[in-house]
Amino acid sequence: MNFRHLLPFSLGKYPCDLIFRDVTYLDVFSGAWARGDVALHEGRIVALEAGLKAIREINAKGKFLVPGFIDAHVHVESALVTPRGFENMVLKRGTTTAICDPHELTNVLGTRALQYFLDEASGLHLNLKVMLSSCVPATHLETNGGGILNAQDLLPFKSHPHALGLAEMMNVPGVIFGDESVHAKLEAFHDVPIDGHAPLLRGGALSAYALCGITSCHESSELEEAREKLTKGIAVWIREGSVAKDLNALAPLLTSSSSLSLGFCTDDRNPLDIATEGHLDYLIRESIRLGASPIDAYRAASFSVALHYGLNRGPQRIGAIAPGFIADLILLNDPRNVSIHSVWKGGRDVLELETKSDATHVFQNTIRIDAITESDLDGVKGLVNIIRVLPGKILTEHEVKDSESIGVAKLSVIERYGRKSKPANAYVSGFGDAFQGAIASSVGHDSHNLICVGSSAKDMKIAVTALACLGGGFCVVKDGKVLSEFALPFGGLMSFKSPEEIAKNLRDLRQASLATGCILHEPFLQLAFLSLPVIPKLKLTDKGLVDVDGFRLIPVAV
Repeated sequence: MNFRHLLPFSLGKYPCDLIFRDVTYLDVFSGAWARGDVALHEGRIVALEAGLKAIREINAKGKFLVPGFIDAHVHVESALVTPRGFENMVLKRGTTTAICDPHELTNVLGTRALQYFLDEASGLHLNLKVMLSSCVPATHLETNGGGILNAQDLLPFKSHPHALGLAEMMNVPGVIFGDESVHAKLEAFHDVPIDGHAPLLRGGALSAYALCGITSCHESSELEEAREKLTKGIAVWIREGSVAKDLNALAPLLTSSSSLSLGFCTDDRNPLDIATEGHLDYLIRESIRLGASPIDAYRAASFSVALHYGLNRGPQRIGAIAPGFIADLILLNDPRNVSIHSVWKGGRDVLELETKSDATHVFQNTIRIDAITESDLDGVKGLVNIIRVLPGKILTEHEVKDSESIGVAKLSVIERYGRKSKPANAYVSGFGDAFQGAIASSVGHDSHNLICVGSSAKDMKIAVTALACLGGGFCVVKDGKVLSEFALPFGGLMSFKSPEEIAKNLRDLRQASLATGCILHEPFLQLAFLSLPVIPKLKLTDKGLVDVDGFRLIPVAV
């Protein structure tokens, strides 16, 4: 891009489009607040000097200007909406850029999902950057609908202007033990960012993982684990999703010396939490409450992530308040509580931007299962291996108990892509000693087979059958009756409803889950992660019970 035509506006020869007068703005380069005028023209910051003229002026005395927030790692599908719906949720809350990995939909639809996300990114106000999904399927221990994507399947998308790099490399054993197909991907994307996914990885194994070119990780849940990753050149994205909540544990890590190697991410955050708590604005607010300097928090939420992904370079550079940068800005009333006055995307108030809605999409019901019987959902009896849910975490524990013990519920995963295999059945604890009923979901990371927890096979059958009729979604059943259900017809993952409608449906589902005696605050996402066999320790896929540490299937019976 040639900037010659902007020089007269930068030099004050002509009035620019907009000036924030007498504003306190964040200098991310020196890590300090500065005060003065910030001049914008054609959606870009052109000067920081006083005395310039503008067509529009905003008296910002007493207010604070910071760069737009960048979500370092997010699955848009976990917000249960399309990219356009996601934009409508988060842009007004200050998230102007999101680094997304569409591996949820990609595990359902394959490369069609990658193309869909890249096409959608081209038409958004939100700056959506797509990391190409590296693990489809996540492991060989599950069945997906998108097939197996190898390096040659991903390479055609690498040069797309909205493609940024290789998404979270979840196959840690494949990396450190030199799996040929895994390393073919690492080699093919060695010149672009490669995201990591290495929960609890330490010592020599972490060194081997970092050696292979992986430079970020959002899966740190322990402080010393995160510190070690930083010392080995791996940027740490502090995550606070709807289930995985790591901010409290990692907050002490955020200091002025470390903030350039830290960022914030939501990973999986549902619409109800976004509506009631916030998006990245919530993470920043909480980190400041926990003791972080506002300067460090805002720098980590913007420039640090832009620096890591190279978004601070080139004609479309973002992440700072400086000449030449795109004017993605947030005007704050109070930086300590992230009180947002207005959000500016490319120099325009987001409230003045045209709200984009989804055009009519042609999609098919991707839930293809045979009729389920109650006996299909009955597991072995007696002494069994049990998945223990940990509230607020996607990590689980491994217990051994009698299948009829108090607090132990049935758990089933049903392959949904028409392969006609029988359900895999096991047991889970942590949903509550008084849990009576069934909760089912077509959101089952990452292959998204149907997953159902229940106290009786009868209620579970009703819930699973309802999901098949909906084309996917969530369902709560008690005493043989459906208490609440919500359809996710696009891939069994996403809705075309408005954020407000979705939030209402989720409130109804939460109330219904409480009526079953479920004690979990977020039972649906918590349930979704019980089928993800890359997060320790014990998980259930359509192929059976997985010992994640051993990366193998184990029998349910002891």
